[in-house]
Amino acid sequence: MADDKLRQQLTASLNEGHAHITFAKAVENFPLDRVGDRPAGIPHSAWELLEHTRIAQNDIVRFSRDGHDYVEMKWPDEYWPQSPAPLRAGDWEQSVRSFQQDLAEFVKMVMDPNRDLFEAFPWGDGQTLLRESLLIIDHNSYHLGQLLLVRRAVSRA
Repeated sequence: MADDKLRQQLTASLNEGHAHITFAKAVENFPLDRVGDRPAGIPHSAWELLEHTRIAQNDIVRFSRDGHDYVEMKWPDEYWPQSPAPLRAGDWEQSVRSFQQDLAEFVKMVMDPNRDLFEAFPWGDGQTLLRESLLIIDHNSYHLGQLLLVRRAVSRA
């Protein structure tokens, strides 16, 4: 019973935000003509933040799914896009969809009663599904907060 409640709480934190903005709210109606702008005093564009968050979350999902197919990425080069703006029309929307799909897949792992939240993965160096859940919650909330600041800055400019 306690395990079910923990899974529900993790899922709520992954999806609903609670103390931080939700992903859906952070990207909703973002001015697409401004996603490549780096406002004064802010080191990243909205595109860089979206892509970084998507890439990092995807990395955690792939790691949590199965260590046999996982290949560690090079930090920081492979975790950030090469350009402050999308290269093609539709890249923003594709990144949003990919983020949502990866998050849905991760939530399924968290809610799967056959996955032990506390058991260390046979791969890695002690990571658990609980740890990876908290990592996604923490990382996403940090960068979605930054994305909100970028939205406010580009909307005022």
